[in-house]
Amino acid sequence: MRYESLEIFLKDSKDSLAKGPVALIFAEDEIEVASTLRHHLAQGFATVILFAPDEIDVPRGILTKVVRIRYNTRAENMLTRAVNTLIAAAPDIWFYYCYNAEYLFFPFCETRTIGDLLTFHTEERRGAMLSYVIDLYAGNLWDTPTAVSLEDAHLDRSGYYALGRNGKDGPKDRQLDFFGGLRWRYEEHVEPSRRRIDRMSLFQAKKGLELSETHLFNDEEYNTYACPWHNNITAAIGSFRTAKALKANAGSTFDIDTFMWHNSTEFKWHSQQLLSLGLIEPGQWF
Repeated sequence: MRYESLEIFLKDSKDSLAKGPVALIFAEDEIEVASTLRHHLAQGFATVILFAPDEIDVPRGILTKVVRIRYNTRAENMLTRAVNTLIAAAPDIWFYYCYNAEYLFFPFCETRTIGDLLTFHTEERRGAMLSYVIDLYAGNLWDTPTAVSLEDAHLDRSGYYALGRNGKDGPKDRQLDFFGGLRWRYEEHVEPSRRRIDRMSLFQAKKGLELSETHLFNDEEYNTYACPWHNNITAAIGSFRTAKALKANAGSTFDIDTFMWHNSTEFKWHSQQLLSLGLIEPGQWF
């Protein structure tokens, strides 16, 4: 189904939000839009919504399986406006959001669905799940100048770290700022406010909840990495977005001949690799 605006979608097809989880995909350009949609459809989301301008082409076979909303994904604060509108429209529904050329992975996702994951997480009285945005990049930028290659994808196997997140009264309880990947290695080309790799990309909507441009919520408990009594499940988003931006930006592209370094490793497109590297964890879910 296709809608000319988010407002028209909410007016004419709000029943698409009656059951979750719902995936929100924001297409900033045409790169790997189809593979992003296929990946999240395969994970069992009840509804997948694509936000995209008219010029982005999507194969007809995929369009029959998703909701497409005409949307300016280059507008300022475009993501938070859409997400917060949907939070208000569908309280209690679990949502997930990402951009094109980003791929969600969670423990055992090859044999368990996103519904299985969130059912367990809800039983643990958690309203959000921490996900790490793990930078992916092509191994050979001469053959792949966009830095996006599913067949030649690599990631950093180490170099990740966390710092305490400070509030008005000192460090916040169970909250950390996470860093690493290309945003850390090429931080001179990345604004300080965009260097974090943590994102609360899976969350349960509720009345009054709002997402900020820093990927944090106005409910502090939603920004915690674990509950007070034990560790919880975490997820990862394999993302070409930073690599793509660094090679598209005239201020950085000529400084980067390759993203490869001694800590690069081939991405296997499997949750076990991320578990082995410590980039996701199952918590109490076995």
